[in-house]
Amino acid sequence: MFLWHYLTLLLPITVQICKAQRCEEFTDLDLAHAIIGTSLKIRLLLHTRENVTCASLLSHTNMSANPQFNVSKPTTFVIHGYRPTGSPPVWVLRFPSLLLAKGDVNVIVVDWNHGAANVNYFKAVENTHKAADNLTAFIKMMQEHGASLSSIYMIGVSLGAHVSGFVGANLNSSIGRITALDPAGPQFRDTPPEDRLDPTDAQFVDVLHTDVDALGFRQALGHIDFYANGGADQPGCPKTILSGTSYFKCDHQRSVLLYLDSMEGCTSRALPCSSYKEFLDGNCLNCDRFGAAGCPVFGYGVTKWKDVLLSLGQTSTYFTTNSVAPFCMTNYGVEVMIWNEEVRWGYMTLKLYSKGKVAVATINHKASEFKKFTVTKLLARFDKDLQSVEKMSLKFSTGNPLKPQYKLRVLRIRLTHLERDERPLCRYDVLLKEKEEVTFRPIPCEESNF
Repeated sequence: MFLWHYLTLLLPITVQICKAQRCEEFTDLDLAHAIIGTSLKIRLLLHTRENVTCASLLSHTNMSANPQFNVSKPTTFVIHGYRPTGSPPVWVLRFPSLLLAKGDVNVIVVDWNHGAANVNYFKAVENTHKAADNLTAFIKMMQEHGASLSSIYMIGVSLGAHVSGFVGANLNSSIGRITALDPAGPQFRDTPPEDRLDPTDAQFVDVLHTDVDALGFRQALGHIDFYANGGADQPGCPKTILSGTSYFKCDHQRSVLLYLDSMEGCTSRALPCSSYKEFLDGNCLNCDRFGAAGCPVFGYGVTKWKDVLLSLGQTSTYFTTNSVAPFCMTNYGVEVMIWNEEVRWGYMTLKLYSKGKVAVATINHKASEFKKFTVTKLLARFDKDLQSVEKMSLKFSTGNPLKPQYKLRVLRIRLTHLERDERPLCRYDVLLKEKEEVTFRPIPCEESNF
């Protein structure tokens, strides 16, 4: 009898402990759900430094039921996009751990898979406004309990970018920041600002474009817009439909991977430019307008440039990436002067060597023109950053196998690191035979210029 009485007392306590330790997971649906169609239901999954990998479910209507949620801390919302097959995003668990490593914040993964999982894309678009209204009501409840709107950060992926914008507009542009990762294009192109994300939706809006020619949005939408690899075809993504679903989603999904990479310390310096072509041609190497900080770096840390970007108005920038992580590349300005009597056209490959490592840059987007005693300016994008350069190599090619092979007599080549304040490297009087790699040790440039 005593044992039975003891167990009846212990059982409710055990149940409460189990409830407290339960880890909530993102809704996992399948294609059948998407075909039938799902009605909107939103779950708010909270991660904190006390439960980085074990999410707890928040109440939408009763803040006292959320004792683990500290409204005095900054809050970051992560909002996914369209889920045509109903599966959870592959990146859903990486965001909380990386964001919490950056700061002691509340990370809320907004699970609206019921509503985003639908083969009818138009229905999912319709649900973006409803999802935004739901989040707006929750944030207003946060505000009533002491939360500051300026400390709210929203990271929206695809459709989630526009959900973030609608929330910001509902709250009169008072939230601190919105990061939009390849905002959805279909059904949002050629619409007025109130029907999509725009710069007035938050105190600061930064946008990444990776699939402007298909699932993404081409025009600038933020205070700063980053166009990775021109904003369209991403390196390493399939080029033909034979690759299956990856052909359709790889470029679009790359936006998330680039952002996560930026939080892991892979920095991509972006250059303001009028077009991707001008960027590749090396015509946009001047970063003076941004002051001592130089050109902005894509990703989590771009708020360092917030004040100057707000003063400049909308700014479009470009950067390039590797095909796999780490995605960040390193930019050098290159100046080449030759003393061949005749004009030469061609491509150049540069390699830098340091402590057994090799960084490679191939300038082949178009044939460059080299004239006697004329400086040809190029942008070299190396696949990695080397802290010190022990030697380098050059290779010149015309790209035309039918013509006789030329020689390029380089009077001077000058390399300037665009991301670190260090003395440029030079080499004088180098003879390049077409398709033959020449290796040498560079030296600090002389003060005088040609």
